Amino acid sequence: MKAIRVHDFGSPDVMRIEEVPDPQPGPRQVVVAIRAAGVNPVDTYIRSGTYRKKPTLPYTPGFDAAGVVELAGAEARFKPGDRVYINGTATGAYAEKALCNEENVFALPEQLDFAQGAGVWVPYATAWYALFEAAKARPAETVLVHGASGGVGTASVQIARSLGLRVIGTAGSEKGREMVREQGAHVVLSHHASNFTDQVMTATEGRGPDIILEMLANLNLAKDLSMIAPHGRIVVIGNRGTIEINPRDAMGKDASIIGMMLLNKTPEEIARIAAAVSAGLENRTLRPVVGKQFPLDQAPRAHQEVLSPGAYGKIVLVP
Repeated sequence: MKAIRVHDFGSPDVMRIEEVPDPQPGPRQVVVAIRAAGVNPVDTYIRSGTYRKKPTLPYTPGFDAAGVVELAGAEARFKPGDRVYINGTATGAYAEKALCNEENVFALPEQLDFAQGAGVWVPYATAWYALFEAAKARPAETVLVHGASGGVGTASVQIARSLGLRVIGTAGSEKGREMVREQGAHVVLSHHASNFTDQVMTATEGRGPDIILEMLANLNLAKDLSMIAPHGRIVVIGNRGTIEINPRDAMGKDASIIGMMLLNKTPEEIARIAAAVSAGLENRTLRPVVGKQFPLDQAPRAHQEVLSPGAYGKIVLVP
């Protein structure tokens, strides 16, 4: 089978498509024929070697994907032909096939296609954990979602709306802002606006958001601290560098800055997140939005796109 392989950490060009042996399942494993694999910013951080957790080289990137069970171990609860999405693999998702432990495999709801299925795990699990485990969000609170037109952003808007929060979403393009409106944000702003902070404060009647989901902390964290409401929580989901902040801005409001990495979560936390996400998919309050699709051999281009300004939905690779 064909798979993307990384032999050295570095630029997107270190990803190359190669022929590798087909995986074989153990008793409680399945082999999934991948129809679409999700591309996430975290994939690029790992590939570059800048992420705290590094895989053993060589490796195949990717965590989330969707496809059809091709082979099933004797004790697996899935059978060949089942449509599934996955939240992790033993062999990597950027490939024609992936070996998965059965606890990482979930039935793909009939209303979702494979590209949407590839956009489930990392975006929705990240958004759920950020809102309800990290920030302890409560109904009627206001959340500001930076980059609300991206994969994690759209997931955050949908989840927050479905559970009673007031949502302010930002996007860099008019196309992105229109999509954020369609996902249900109460207020949609351009984060490029020169008076952005003033607009946020006006939208919150001068109080500021109770929660800020931050996708680019190296650019926005100081500004977030100037806007956050008293006792507010800023959850750092994404970051690409350093920034200088004044801790007194947090002290004066009893505000919290909370960092999170999905890869740090325990099996018990993953099980809770998966149950919540599966429920949202089943009742159709969660609806993955797919932006761009690339062939598997264009993984380097997909890694460039996922970090480019003007995010719009989920980027997927199609083997």
